[in-house]
Amino acid sequence: MESTLIIIRGNSGSGKTTTAKRLQHHFGRGTLLVSQDVVRRDMLKVQDRDGNLSIDLIRQITEYGKGKSEVVILEGIFSEQRYGDMIRELIRFYNGKAHTYYYDLSFQETVRRHDSRSKRSEFGEDSLREWWTPRDYLGVDGEVVLTDEMTQDEIVELISKQI
Repeated sequence: MESTLIIIRGNSGSGKTTTAKRLQHHFGRGTLLVSQDVVRRDMLKVQDRDGNLSIDLIRQITEYGKGKSEVVILEGIFSEQRYGDMIRELIRFYNGKAHTYYYDLSFQETVRRHDSRSKRSEFGEDSLREWWTPRDYLGVDGEVVLTDEMTQDEIVELISKQI
């Protein structure tokens, strides 16, 4: 089986997890969803620092999906500085059969989206501002930029059609 890797990145609150879950539902059974928050916060309970244990585990889980799942979805903030090398290695590991998407939203739109979700009680605008990294592109071939003007439905449709 040839596997396709979908990489969805962006700032906290931009809509990555919602998009990834909708894509997993769209592609159906056997679609592997690797979420940075699940691995880092839930499985390992580690801070997002250089060299944290989650980086290697995320890579290993994503590699596991190659040849076992038709579609593997990797989603998270994944700052270029901390995770860029690992993500580029995964793109090579998937023999270039990878599609990369980056949510490049304005800070105001990110706050608006964050305020509409259940996590809004866990952290607010001050935390979002502290974590904010604008235009954190990977700079890989074919990286698709998702903008404020695109709805969740349009984004899911765009990615589904490209796969």
